[in-house]
Amino acid sequence: MGSISMAEKPHAVCIPYPAQGHINPMLKLAKLLHSHGFHVTFVNTEFNHRRLLKSRGAAALDGLSSFRFETIPDGLPPTDVDATQDIPSLCQSTRRLCLQPFRELLSKLNADPSAAPPVSCIVSDGVMSFTLDAAEELALPEVLFWTTSACGFLGYVHYRHLVEKGYTPLKDESYLTNGYLDTVMDWIPGMKDIRLKDLPTFIRTTDPEDGMIDFLLSETKRAQRASAIVLNTMAPLEQQALSALSSILPPVFSIGPLQLLLEQVPDRDLKSLGSNLWKEETSCLQWLDHKPPNSVVYVNFGSITVMTKDQLKEFAWGLLNSGQMFLWIIRPDLVAGDTAVLPSEFVEETRERGMLANWCPQEEVLKHPAIGGFLTHNGWNSTLESIISGVPMICWPFFAEQQTNCRYCCNEWGIGMEIDSDVKREEIVKQVKELMEGEKGKEMRNKAGEWKKLAEEAAARGTGSSFLNLEKVINQVLLRSSP
Repeated sequence: MGSISMAEKPHAVCIPYPAQGHINPMLKLAKLLHSHGFHVTFVNTEFNHRRLLKSRGAAALDGLSSFRFETIPDGLPPTDVDATQDIPSLCQSTRRLCLQPFRELLSKLNADPSAAPPVSCIVSDGVMSFTLDAAEELALPEVLFWTTSACGFLGYVHYRHLVEKGYTPLKDESYLTNGYLDTVMDWIPGMKDIRLKDLPTFIRTTDPEDGMIDFLLSETKRAQRASAIVLNTMAPLEQQALSALSSILPPVFSIGPLQLLLEQVPDRDLKSLGSNLWKEETSCLQWLDHKPPNSVVYVNFGSITVMTKDQLKEFAWGLLNSGQMFLWIIRPDLVAGDTAVLPSEFVEETRERGMLANWCPQEEVLKHPAIGGFLTHNGWNSTLESIISGVPMICWPFFAEQQTNCRYCCNEWGIGMEIDSDVKREEIVKQVKELMEGEKGKEMRNKAGEWKKLAEEAAARGTGSSFLNLEKVINQVLLRSSP
């Protein structure tokens, strides 16, 4: 069989929202497209491009001849801080200022046929929908990749109705604490017994001009214009939410867990392309190698969560007093407006049974047999990675749709226990002991094992629902010559 000439090769431009939890799954999807014969251009912001070079080394973004990295500005003032940018500012900036640089990048890519085939499709983050304008101008199909759970995305899609029905903005600050957030929303199809407090948190505002509400109303409305929408989830886990979304949006495909699909791709060169914005400390894995099965609590609140100094102390003393072994990832910017510093006596007393690190290869950590539980913020990547590793969770959601994920983990999927947002050391001791030694922890571990098996079935080559859905997205949407 003859090889495809460069001009005939499909060319996908993949552009994530510029935050760690969005870049990771988009890179996985881009690698899967590359394994299906696509030339890939992966677009980071200049700020994140610099961070990736710093964390992964000067050659990290050289790419391959058919997998290239490009950049556009994010429109925010320059900064050298090694931390996640302010999310509301980034949302407004990308929406207002990124379309023109993105158009110019597409023109540049199409200008030199000897360097790359002409762009044939765009895969964009769901909250980078300005890219739809560029796709329509060039008559290209565009797939929107919402990197949330299906239930989280469904919550955002119903923001419009929450505004229309007067549930948000809140009348005043007292509505945050007077029980109002416990109101059940029994009118949202696909979300049984969901309460206001379980919906993505941006509705908890008193400002009728709130920028995040406006941004999400706009992004979910523009989603109607996509050729298709894909989600990193699986039908067995979120069938009701997926069905509800499919009834009101363009074709919606569950194509996850992407991690399991990517494990089927043998390409060594692709494995060298990483996306961690902080330097990974792989010594965590060697430390775990010397621990018994299911004996270590893994603690990581993701790339955006920040907490107060007092909350950090409560977590520290709770972990110390639980008597359990732990691996705790503490980003330098974990404490709001300050450097995360733990009490010296905590460090001293847990030296033998605890390990602290700034960042780690989380997928490998969660798959390690020594890990028995995960204290998490319930970001979707972390939640899904925990599910496919068969690891039960203690849930401390921070913002956005993490509250929705927490609700489903605890009430629908049977794999999580929620910890109060006003965290207290006594509660941490109780929950961690229950997770690692108690009857409920055992039940959750069994349930997590069942979901792990269903995830493997969904990703199974040739037969899995997510495997087949990705094939459909490629053949029926991305390889079409026009939307």
